[in-house]
Amino acid sequence: MTHDLSDDPAAIKRADAVARSALADYEGMEGARVELLNVSENATYLVHRQDGSKKVMRVHRQEYHTEVEISSELAWASALSAEEGVRTPVALANRYGRLVTNVADPNGRLRHCVLFDFIDGIEADPADAVEGYVLLGELTARMHRHARRWERPSWFRRFRWDFDAAFGREARWGRWQEGIGVGRAETESLSRLEERLAERLRAFGTSAERFGLVHADMRLANLLWKPPSEITVIDFDDCGFSWFLYDLGTALSFIEDHPQVPALIDAWLRGYRSVESLSREDEAEIWTFILFRRLLLLAWIGSHQAADIARELGPVYATGTCELAERYLSDGGAWAGA
Repeated sequence: MTHDLSDDPAAIKRADAVARSALADYEGMEGARVELLNVSENATYLVHRQDGSKKVMRVHRQEYHTEVEISSELAWASALSAEEGVRTPVALANRYGRLVTNVADPNGRLRHCVLFDFIDGIEADPADAVEGYVLLGELTARMHRHARRWERPSWFRRFRWDFDAAFGREARWGRWQEGIGVGRAETESLSRLEERLAERLRAFGTSAERFGLVHADMRLANLLWKPPSEITVIDFDDCGFSWFLYDLGTALSFIEDHPQVPALIDAWLRGYRSVESLSREDEAEIWTFILFRRLLLLAWIGSHQAADIARELGPVYATGTCELAERYLSDGGAWAGA
């Protein structure tokens, strides 16, 4: 289970100290100050240099990613930019030529930090959300195309977002049974959902065409837009190995029951198909991956109850998940474009 910093002031103070200490390993950071931008599991800081320029420092949560795993994330992001033309954040080497800086926090525990170039942009939020999902689908397809053909370094390591990682004994984000608002009735409904998901995913399989390296949080919120047309894909922190269609499930995170979702799925598919193909068998599992992600997020909310989105959604998210689950179970899980 991950640790949410947002409800732990002492942990935030330690992350502050780590960010300031890490800057000493970079050239030109004399007199720089750090400003906390956001905190959930990682802490992200805006770094103000004395010359007026800015950088971004990410202080990684403890015991989530190893240094090799973080280096692997950075390697894929860099390769996407260089080889596929997908703009990604640029990680900066420290004075020792390393992209990951390791420092001890005030308790003596090792923390991993990465310094990035500042991206001058705003969160992509097009007036027409449907067109935004066309873009999201196209970018996702380009990333999948690259992942399928990219020769990963021999040392590359990232975790998996498979069924066991989501719902097994060591569920990465905790147990959905401990989600906010999950009582006896919800447990009965969602247990049947979990069983159906397991059945369909086993049948769907993990062939190389269906399962590989994915962003794993490919939402509009993780696109930065600089007018008129410069788009940067950010937040590769959860990238790892999963079904490629999982990225579609993540695109609809927290809004899975919104009335506009069928139109957003159609838009995403139009964008995706402009780059890569999807089979009928793939399309038949669209709602499998939307519900897979939804159940995973229910677990995340339960283990991150201090997060703003968890407080905002509360028990309503569990209720909505059950409603979606019953619809999915009643029609066999097949997606018919509505």
